Amino acid sequence: MKAVNLGIVRPAMAVIALATLVGCGAEQEELSQWMEQQRREVKPNVTPLTPPKKFSPQAYVALNGVEPFSAQKLTVALKQEARQPNSLLAAEINRRKEPLEAYPLDSMRMVGSVNRSGRPYALLRVDNLLYQVKQGDYLGQNYGKITKISETDVTLREIVQDAAGEWIERASALQLQEKAR
Repeated sequence: MKAVNLGIVRPAMAVIALATLVGCGAEQEELSQWMEQQRREVKPNVTPLTPPKKFSPQAYVALNGVEPFSAQKLTVALKQEARQPNSLLAAEINRRKEPLEAYPLDSMRMVGSVNRSGRPYALLRVDNLLYQVKQGDYLGQNYGKITKISETDVTLREIVQDAAGEWIERASALQLQEKAR
C-alpha cells in the first residue's frame, strides 16, 4: 500500500469544500429571489366571514307555570287515573301510606321469619332497623302488598305502569338473605 501525502490532500479537500459552499450560496440567492417574486405575484383568496347575527334575549315566561316533573303534577295525574272505573290505583291512592312504602324494594333485606299465634311474620332489615311485617301489609314504592309469607321469602303484588302507560299487577318477592361470613 502506498502512503498518502497529507500535505497535498488537506489543501485539496479545503478547496473542494469551499467550491461546494460557493455553489450552494449561488443557489440560495436564486431561491430567495424566486420566493420574493412569488410573494409579490400570488394574492390569497379568502372569503370574508359573515357578520354574526344579533342576539336578542327572550324573557323566561314559564317561571310561574307548573314544573313538568314536580311531585304535585304527578299526584294530580295519579288522582285522575284513580277516578277512572276499573283502575287498579283507585283503592291504593285513597288509603294511608305505610312507613315501608317510602323505601324501594332493593333496599330491603329479609333476615328471618317467625310464627306468632299461628300467623307468619317476616323480619325485614331496612336502614339498619328491623321491621316485622305480615300478610296484607304494604311495602316498596310500587304499591306492593304482601300476599304470602314463608320461611324463606315474602311474596307481594305490585302495581306498575307498562310501556303503554297502563297500570298492571306484577308479582315480586324478597328472599331470605343468608348472612355472609
